[in-house]
Amino acid sequence: MTYTAMVVGGGISGTTCAIALHRAGIEAVVYEAYDRTADHAGVYLTLAVNALDALRAVDVDVRGLGFDTPSITITSGSGRTLGELPYGTGAAEAGGGITSRTVKRADLYRRLRDEALRHGVRFEHGKRLVQAQVSDGGVVAQFADGTTAEGDLLIGADGLRSRTREIIAPDAPGARYNGLLNTGGYARGISVDSEPGMMNAIFGRRCFFAFTPHPDGEVWWVANPPSPAEPTQAELAAISPAEWRRRLVELFRDDRGPAADIIGATEQIFAGWNTYDLPSVPVWHNDRMIIIGDAAHATAPSIGQGAGMAIEDAVVLAKCLRDRHDVGSAFATYEALRRDRVDRVVEQGRRTGGWKALHPLAAAPRDLIMRFGMKHMARTGNDPSGWIYEHHIDWNERIEGALVR
Repeated sequence: MTYTAMVVGGGISGTTCAIALHRAGIEAVVYEAYDRTADHAGVYLTLAVNALDALRAVDVDVRGLGFDTPSITITSGSGRTLGELPYGTGAAEAGGGITSRTVKRADLYRRLRDEALRHGVRFEHGKRLVQAQVSDGGVVAQFADGTTAEGDLLIGADGLRSRTREIIAPDAPGARYNGLLNTGGYARGISVDSEPGMMNAIFGRRCFFAFTPHPDGEVWWVANPPSPAEPTQAELAAISPAEWRRRLVELFRDDRGPAADIIGATEQIFAGWNTYDLPSVPVWHNDRMIIIGDAAHATAPSIGQGAGMAIEDAVVLAKCLRDRHDVGSAFATYEALRRDRVDRVVEQGRRTGGWKALHPLAAAPRDLIMRFGMKHMARTGNDPSGWIYEHHIDWNERIEGALVR
């Protein structure tokens, strides 16, 4: 059956969804709240192998962006190595040689948008959704600028503060603050003791720090300063770059390792932001509207799966709409395929994030537990997070059988 889909949100989830829908033979129009593209985004992310596998399912190639990130080494603030793990080797083998890849978010946005435009997807900017109603077998969407649009279905890929979620499930829980801030930057003119592409995660005494050397010599880094009280946007905006630098250097003052030197070699530190996740939303869809990505199940950034889950969602939903005989059946099948997996990922992210926010007195027992746990994994070859990375989507495989709960 042929549909016309309105996709609310032009980020990673929404743009990937539009690409996947086009490949499934479904017309899609993307409605983005902001009046411009996100080419200005300065932050970066790591696309784990499961995310790259899902992009490859719809013929999106990001190999020209960023650099390979095949493994991660974990150390303590005292400088002791706790272990080293491949970044999803199992999925790379299953998917045919995929390696996790670290990319600038703006570069990824551009690549996805270019791919969507190549397929003829239309983007409408300055369209902030305010209301949507099911009408005569379709959906009528109303935007803040006074315009309306109609389609056979509406897909809410509008992020953590999703208006689509509020319309579908007014009583759903909101975003949950994780007790951590996020900032980072790109350091230049500094030499670090690490192979290019290696992700180095340092569980410091008072703050988590991670850095990855780019093959060209630049060092990409991120820090998670703890903040038990949730700062307002105004409070975060009031922190100057000089103050961020001072706070970060102080947090890493008692740690061994290159954190302070990397921060000192960074010309511009990202403006900080709060970290959140989203507990399970009980209702993802009604007859003609559905939420995907962070709108339905945001995960804390501690396990690098926010983009991965959003990309997987987009591809699986397009397959369901392709293979089911009506919208309602497609939505129900999609939920049956996705809910258990994403709920597990959100919980895993929350547990992992908790290791970063521990009181300094708890750092020593944490490091001991992590060291013995990683030794066990190295000895047995059993990676408890393997189920995340080994997820594979076969675009050509039809969705058959009764999967509806």
